[in-house]
Amino acid sequence: MASMDASAAAGHRPPVLHIKGRILVGPDPVDGVRDELWVVGGRVTFDRPVAAPDITTIEGWVLPGLVDAHCHVGLDAHGAVDAPTTEKQALTERDAGALLLRDAGSPADTRWTDDREDLPRIVRAGRHIARTKRYIRNYAHEVEPEDLPAYVAREARRGDGWVKLVGDWLDRETGDLGFCWPRGAVEAAIAEAHRLGARVTAHCFAEESLAPLVEAGIDCIEHATGLTEETIPLFAERGVAIVPTLVNIATFPVLAEKGEAKFPRWADHMRRLHERRYATIGAAYDAGVPVYVGTDAGGSLPHGLVAQEVAELVKAGLPAHAALSAASWGARAWLGRPGIEEGAPADFVVYDADPRADVRVLGAPRRVVLRGRVVA
Repeated sequence: MASMDASAAAGHRPPVLHIKGRILVGPDPVDGVRDELWVVGGRVTFDRPVAAPDITTIEGWVLPGLVDAHCHVGLDAHGAVDAPTTEKQALTERDAGALLLRDAGSPADTRWTDDREDLPRIVRAGRHIARTKRYIRNYAHEVEPEDLPAYVAREARRGDGWVKLVGDWLDRETGDLGFCWPRGAVEAAIAEAHRLGARVTAHCFAEESLAPLVEAGIDCIEHATGLTEETIPLFAERGVAIVPTLVNIATFPVLAEKGEAKFPRWADHMRRLHERRYATIGAAYDAGVPVYVGTDAGGSLPHGLVAQEVAELVKAGLPAHAALSAASWGARAWLGRPGIEEGAPADFVVYDADPRADVRVLGAPRRVVLRGRVVA
């Protein structure tokens, strides 16, 4: 690692690579496949370089660098972590093939990672914004409704085009999940984010928070376990994306068991959301709701779970090509980042077999190429 960083610091150019096999540049089974590409100066080209004496050849099935569209680099179960821990989290994502991360809320300043040629690119959503005493301690700005637009503006300026709200959480007075905000507050906050050029997403487990947020103009919902026959068409009509984080939803029964003695109503609700998780996400996909891969790693979950989340989407009923797109071509386009195309940064993953035939292939990358260098 140190030698590679030193090489980059010294200005050494990435090697010339010749990638042969099946280059999956898009979801189309014919037009989305190329036979070879080259990496020159850290960028993709489909034109054979004229003079390149030292070329490294790599063969296999190739996808654009995978996307984890909901993770938390720089965070653990207790709050912000130090730089060495942040580095380890980012490297774990990278080695799993996740080369583009949407950090869906973190109190840590991770801008220093942008200067590291060996770490994934991060699209930040600033710090979570939650209602006072309605979220995990040390994670969020905890504010009251009248202050919500101002904090959204602050995080819109701090992030990379995204802001993250906590839409619902356990309400200790009712003993169940409850919507955290008055309708007017979220309308004003989302309008302010849009004015500043940022999109807004929200953590939502339950049913009641969804329609007000969508009608207020939100762009995305995280988890979305509370989708119903009534709200799925609304999401589809408005084009509101969901990032289900099914590997995180799998923990609901454990959470319910821990909290049942004190909050039995909440525990029962969490179990019901868990039981219908696959049917919920499958119905949303069938209705045309955009679905993207995210793991929620960095809180209670480890990093590097992107392949497991793709497999979970397949269990929920998404065709393999759609689940792959949710972690590659489609997700990159949604976040405004290039895939494998002429002149784009050479960020891609090489596999031994066709991931379209079995998405479990994603769990064993043969090579990871980041900014034109083989890093794993």
